[in-house]
Amino acid sequence: MKTAVKKPRKKRSLAVKTRLFFIFTVLLLAGMILLSGFFVIRMERQEYVLNESKEILSVLSDNIYTNIQRYTELSRLIMTDSRVVSFLRADGSKVDQRLVDNARYGAVGVLNVTEMVDSVFIFRDDMRYTANKRSSYSLDFEKIESESWQNKIIEQKGKAIVSLNGNDAVFRIDGSPVISICRAIYDVDTQERTGILLMNFSTSMFEQRLEKINTPDICIMGTDGSFIAGNRKLKDYYDNDYDTGEYIYEIETVKNEDMLVSAVKIPDMPMVILSVSPIRRGIVPNMTIAVMVGVLMLVLGMVFVISSFITKNITTPLFEISTSIESNREKGVLEKVTVDVTNNEIGMLEDSYNNMVDHVNELFNKLLEKEQAIQKVEMRVLQEQIKPHFLYNSLETIGYLAMDAGAEKVHSALETLGSFYRIFLSKGSREIPLKNEITIIKDYLSLQKLRYGDIINDEYDIAENTKEWIIPKLILQPLVENSIYHGIRMKGEPGVIKISSHIEEDGLHIIVRDTGVGMSPEKIEEVLNTEKPQVTEDSERSFGLWGTIERIRYYCNRDDVVKIRSEEGEYTEIEFILPKKGKGDRNVQSYAD
Repeated sequence: MKTAVKKPRKKRSLAVKTRLFFIFTVLLLAGMILLSGFFVIRMERQEYVLNESKEILSVLSDNIYTNIQRYTELSRLIMTDSRVVSFLRADGSKVDQRLVDNARYGAVGVLNVTEMVDSVFIFRDDMRYTANKRSSYSLDFEKIESESWQNKIIEQKGKAIVSLNGNDAVFRIDGSPVISICRAIYDVDTQERTGILLMNFSTSMFEQRLEKINTPDICIMGTDGSFIAGNRKLKDYYDNDYDTGEYIYEIETVKNEDMLVSAVKIPDMPMVILSVSPIRRGIVPNMTIAVMVGVLMLVLGMVFVISSFITKNITTPLFEISTSIESNREKGVLEKVTVDVTNNEIGMLEDSYNNMVDHVNELFNKLLEKEQAIQKVEMRVLQEQIKPHFLYNSLETIGYLAMDAGAEKVHSALETLGSFYRIFLSKGSREIPLKNEITIIKDYLSLQKLRYGDIINDEYDIAENTKEWIIPKLILQPLVENSIYHGIRMKGEPGVIKISSHIEEDGLHIIVRDTGVGMSPEKIEEVLNTEKPQVTEDSERSFGLWGTIERIRYYCNRDDVVKIRSEEGEYTEIEFILPKKGKGDRNVQSYAD
């Protein structure tokens, strides 16, 4: 039966009235706000520029520090490369061009990871070195070989230090500066120092950061007063007093305009970020203050009138509708809202929402009915697929015994098969106690042992307080069958199938473990996928497990009811978790065979 759609109420032009009212008030307020804003902006500009400069410098400093630290960590990879280690460990007489080239190839990976690294130099203790470079460099070997230059690095005990131009020993031919990460290299086995690493990266990293900020008022300087990146015209504002590590600012007058000059030193690095921003200063006359106060009072009065109008005609009705919707959400229902609102756009909104609720509820009911029907059909198909499959295999096994072993074994096999199907059928019940499910498995394995002999061994660790727990019938037999045909038999050697159970706070845990060929992570993911897999000969095991898992999911009304652990070539372990039922349901009950 279709839900009748409520006709929309007659529209009154709230939009027209609101538009006319706002045109009048906006025109009046525009002039007042512009007048008062002119004076407010003058007063606030200096504080604003100061705060903005401080924030930009702080963010930029943190960003540069973080990036250089990342490159510092990257330098560790070079030192541990086997080719670099061989180059550094080699006896001086055995260092040839092959070792040098291999070490260079070991470091070239860093240049491929990032465009910012411009060069990498690796020095042995005897000052032989290898290098990877994107640009042309000149080295001051006299300084590099000096004890003072080396001690600055060695004293850090392997910790990286950041310097400009390799502490004035490494220079690009084009004269542009480079930032150097210097650190001593120690042998991982002997902990003896074997060399020194210099990683240099260009200032393009800083230029990119400044481009993102999109301001011409920033430049980056070395603590020695050298220009690194940014607006070169600002370098003359640099002062050695800025190398303090604290945020420093001062106001300078340039061409009759006040400028805020601020600076901050990047932690643990010989670099200072400098900002030069124009500001305007002035004292607001008393008359201006009086005028601004009067304007603000008038604005407050107009805002009050507007707020009252909007509250009465828009805010309150919308709030009541929203509250009603939220109340339904908290109760977990999708119901119509019942709010007394006027016959305007707000009333139309209420009608549209209620009509939508009717339509959505109708769709939900249809979808629920369809889903329930699909689940029932799939459950029935899964159960019906299991019954004849094993019956035929069992009869075939008994036939082999009749021909090869004699009547006594046939009689024993038939008794076991009868016991299996007596519990299997369970008077048509879809749920049985765990102890009956275990009996089915024992009978099933007894029949399989008749066919496969000592290749199958079974073990049981069933907690006493779990035996009466009611579970869906035949959830373990498909797992045991998979363990035999796709686990133990595929391995080609005797195996063990162990079934255990215990109770935890989240419910009953049943574990089926076999020592078969195991499952790959891809196969586990395929089995646990909630989407139905494509049925092929190669995916027979996945489809069988998937069907059993889906039965448990339907039974528990949740997805997280199974865990699969496996190691290829060693074992597979499947764990079902049957949660406790709600009030009125039964987990454990007496059961008559």
